Amino acid sequence: MRRTIITAACAVATATTALALPGAAVASPVQAQAEVSEYVVLYRKGAQLGKAHAAVKAAGGTIIRENRAVGVATVRSANPKFTVAAMRQKVLEGVAHNRVIGQAPKTSAKARGRHVEKESGSRGPAAKAATTPRKGEEPLADLQWDMKQINATAKGSYRTEPGDRRVLVGVMDTGVDGNHPDIKPNFNGRLSRNFTVDVPTDADGNEMDGPCANEPDKSCNDPNNVDENGHGTHVASTIASPRNGLGMAGVAPNTSIVNLRVGQDSGLFFLQPTVDALTYAARTGVDVVNMSYYIDPWLWNCANNPADSWTDKVEQRTIIAATQRALDYARNRGVTLVAAAGNEYVDYTKNNTDATSPDFASRPGEKPYERTVTPACESMPSEGRGVVAVSSTGITKRKAVYSSFGNGYIDVAAPGGDKYDNPEGKPDDKLGIWAAYPEALAREAGELNPDGTPNTTRVIRDCKNGVCGYYQSIQGTSMASPHAAGVAALIVSRYGKKDRARGGLVLTPRVTEGILLGTANERACPSPRTVEYVWYRKNAQGEWVRNTSKQTCEGGKARNGFYGHGIVDALGAVKR
Repeated sequence: MRRTIITAACAVATATTALALPGAAVASPVQAQAEVSEYVVLYRKGAQLGKAHAAVKAAGGTIIRENRAVGVATVRSANPKFTVAAMRQKVLEGVAHNRVIGQAPKTSAKARGRHVEKESGSRGPAAKAATTPRKGEEPLADLQWDMKQINATAKGSYRTEPGDRRVLVGVMDTGVDGNHPDIKPNFNGRLSRNFTVDVPTDADGNEMDGPCANEPDKSCNDPNNVDENGHGTHVASTIASPRNGLGMAGVAPNTSIVNLRVGQDSGLFFLQPTVDALTYAARTGVDVVNMSYYIDPWLWNCANNPADSWTDKVEQRTIIAATQRALDYARNRGVTLVAAAGNEYVDYTKNNTDATSPDFASRPGEKPYERTVTPACESMPSEGRGVVAVSSTGITKRKAVYSSFGNGYIDVAAPGGDKYDNPEGKPDDKLGIWAAYPEALAREAGELNPDGTPNTTRVIRDCKNGVCGYYQSIQGTSMASPHAAGVAALIVSRYGKKDRARGGLVLTPRVTEGILLGTANERACPSPRTVEYVWYRKNAQGEWVRNTSKQTCEGGKARNGFYGHGIVDALGAVKR
């Protein structure tokens, strides 16, 4: 969900520079008495599979899943020194510790929406739906200031190019509610896949996704049309909710959604699912993927941070190298890559402080710690080479208060919501981004009355012929990125050629990105360039607390750190 700016050559070199192995003796598989742990292992480029398999076995590991396209395997081992043992094998390039297997839960709190700039909606009268929509518009179109900002409206891009069903947009996220009535018409269940399995706990036994027995399907292996977080459904709706007379429409309402689930129910995103989803997208003919997340457990991956242990350095280098291989594989096969820029309020081209990583205990006792991260550190996949990075705007087109930024880092901007973008600086759900919300989650969160009507300002309902769809207002660069991905899908729809090999349409990412960036509406840095954002949040006592953040925009009108090449324009992109 974020990135720094580095050259293409530097991205690979940083990830693969050798680290001296620690001098401690390596425990053999026979000696090891530790719990079984799961790892992601990266083979060296060009390594023979037989030799790679033998090396994993020699280090005490067993391969349980393998992605041969990019040389990545998921491995289980009871050897507590597996990372050291694996890095002594010449055909293995990297190791990332995934998790300890078989912990019992200690806590019951489930985190949701980690990749959203959260602001809870207030209780009270729910937002009112428009009862008499304008001709040609969806019932809730009046709430969609975001679509108006990028000219994705009935009088704008919908008229010129609403999209083509043959264009496939992969939503790499927490899943997609394929049965939501305002997603179902455009949901491609045949191609949708789930690349991850729910993980009940972390290595310390703290609940992550929760017990499998508590899942609606009583399983940790969810179907390919389920989203038990809500994040992915919101993203999918923004991209391609249809014009069906219910609720609202997405940027590209005639294109097809492919659910490529890579995120956990808890909102965590791990390396192996990302790699697998990208290679699958490339092989299946997916045209655009949206990635509104960063790969956990490191917000930034640093190749040689002095605050990090040897094992953690190896892990971060592995995440960079393995992700870049998968990004290259997908882009070289026609997939346009779009990602969110992050919600950290900071300039990614400067030194920053990270006190949140690692955010998942893959080893017992592992906790976040404070470290200084330089621009050489990378957040993946959004910092990857060939990825379009998207910052967020509010209703007045100002850069959203939370949106990360940086000159040379941001490629384009798009509406992601800013609930504080008003003179009072107090949250207003009407200033967020409205999109589809799974009804089951709204009920679980207590956001619906017994009769099904919402009881919070952040949720709204629209019904047609007895069928009701629910929508929620949230904000984040996670919401900005799908607007750009939707415009990219329109570009492929408009200018793509027939794909003779796999069917559908095809347009090279280089051309797609060129049109996306070239038709964005340029927007200069504010004057003065340093903006002091002021906003208010309620504390635990219900008192309003004033918050401030000073953020400086660098660069010219043609490209700068707040808006990149400008705010994406759906109509401009298809009316050339």
